[in-house]
Amino acid sequence: MPVLSLAKVWAVLLAITAVTYWIGEAGLSGHGSIAPVLVMFGLAFAKGLLVSLEFLELRRAPALWRWLVVGWLALVLALIVLAYWISLR
Repeated sequence: MPVLSLAKVWAVLLAITAVTYWIGEAGLSGHGSIAPVLVMFGLAFAKGLLVSLEFLELRRAPALWRWLVVGWLALVLALIVLAYWISLR
């Protein structure tokens, strides 16, 4: 993955935030529909990945640290999605 400038990463983070805001305000996440919620969690994962790789500078860190942080992020988001899915049943 090419290294992005911090300004570009910041702009991408703002765009992702705007998309998640739009999904929430448009009312797409209600009515028991899981697809918009999964999109929002996917965007949250992308934001977390960008923050950890670029702002925490894990892109240049040893691979073990990258895998630990990204794995932790994926695990937490997966557990939240599982809890949401269980609440719909």
